Amino acid sequence: MKVSIVHYSLTGHTNRLAEAVKQGASQVEGTEVMLMRVAEILTAEEVKRRDSGNFSKLFEKIPICSPNDIAGADALIIGAPTYLGNMCAQMQQFLNSSGKLWREGSLVGKVGSAFTSSGSQHGGQEAALLSVHTTMLHLGMIVVGLPYTFQGQMRIDEITGGTPYGATTIVGQKGERWPSENELAAARFQGRHVASIALKLSKK
Repeated sequence: MKVSIVHYSLTGHTNRLAEAVKQGASQVEGTEVMLMRVAEILTAEEVKRRDSGNFSKLFEKIPICSPNDIAGADALIIGAPTYLGNMCAQMQQFLNSSGKLWREGSLVGKVGSAFTSSGSQHGGQEAALLSVHTTMLHLGMIVVGLPYTFQGQMRIDEITGGTPYGATTIVGQKGERWPSENELAAARFQGRHVASIALKLSKK
């Protein structure tokens, strides 16, 4: 049973969640987990301007995903930073290139899920996740979120991401905040939850 985690990360925050999602999915026995990234569409100059810490260089070892790479997966978990209440353009570009999979029905009945990051608590996290869900539904996927059985999303004793639509993290306006342990726990829970459901469906 295969789980593909496909994400975009420029400064490392979404990648940190992706690694946690991978850890969670890997806990489900019999699961093969593949972590991939989507191609960059920004110019080198713009990447340098936005990524002053040069974090993007750290992700070069992660393979770039093509639509064909996800056709054979039983579950697809997408990680896309929030931009203006939507998923980032890099992920939109990737999903927009999946028309062949849509025409062939290649993803119909497969499990889909999403996670995100944003600059502030109210930076459009839930809207961004729903934008991914909408695309997944058009592709015929079975959308899975982050259920309230992960009780960490009920916490009010600290600032934290986490929504029933998927794991999230709040990074700050300058990227100064990294995912908290609670946010990473949400991502691990989501990865395990998605892989468990996909495994059950694969045995039908």
